Amino acid sequence: MNEYTYAIIFGVVIGTITRIIMLRTDYRQYPTYLHGKIIHVSLGFIAASLGSLIVPAIMEKEYTAVTLLTVAATQFRDVRNMERNTLNEIDGYELVSRGKTYIEGIAISFESRNYLVIFTAFIATLIFILGNVFLAVIAAIICIVIAKVLMSGSTLKDIVDIEYQEVHFEGAGLYVDNIYIMNIGLPERQKEILKYGMGFILVPKNMNEINTIANLGQRQAILHDVSVSLGVFKDSGTPALTPLIKRDLDDGRLGVFVLPQVRDIEKAKKIIGSVPVLESAIKMPSKSSTHNS
Repeated sequence: MNEYTYAIIFGVVIGTITRIIMLRTDYRQYPTYLHGKIIHVSLGFIAASLGSLIVPAIMEKEYTAVTLLTVAATQFRDVRNMERNTLNEIDGYELVSRGKTYIEGIAISFESRNYLVIFTAFIATLIFILGNVFLAVIAAIICIVIAKVLMSGSTLKDIVDIEYQEVHFEGAGLYVDNIYIMNIGLPERQKEILKYGMGFILVPKNMNEINTIANLGQRQAILHDVSVSLGVFKDSGTPALTPLIKRDLDDGRLGVFVLPQVRDIEKAKKIIGSVPVLESAIKMPSKSSTHNS
């Protein structure tokens, strides 16, 4: 064994542990299947190996070895494509789909986490070589904490206030508060909706959030997460029993209509508040030069 062996092993182990920590099954139920997890842990091991090998390569002036990073970047872009294609294939079989915007956000996050693994393994190996194992452990813990913070992102509860409202009908029109949802003409369907339906009003905290929650992909993410977590009173071929979100054009509030099998108001509010704010949905009109002039 040469002088870098223990440092490389340490970096690989820390990087792989970091990827395992970031790979969790949460309320969105993804990833759940074993083989999906094995794929991502294996790719995390490869990313950790690359990050650990960079330091000895630079110290030995083997600069051509660093070009492996370009290969890694290509490989991890394929990870994004793999996730996107997989989720797009199965999304058509969901009673309430994720939507393309949500899927793209998930795919990007899986790619970016491999880069966090490379960074963590690189730092851990560098500190191990330049310092000692104790400093390397401290640096690794700091990197893992940073990775956890970077992967978390903001959630809906950070940008909206969530209020429960009973659904009601005015003639054939279904409403949540004063927000029109859809037209239901059949009395049998109206009874089912009044029995199983729940309504929520999302009130944006400022004008930036008005544009963010108006995004159709963000709305679909809300409906999907609630339906996955609490179930949905719906089957294929029942368009009247479709959860929907409509917007109040006057003030930007959202009226959320869902049909959960578990009718728990507090759980539903917690789930809606935990829905991630999708990066592609974020808009900051107040930061533009027009608003600041």
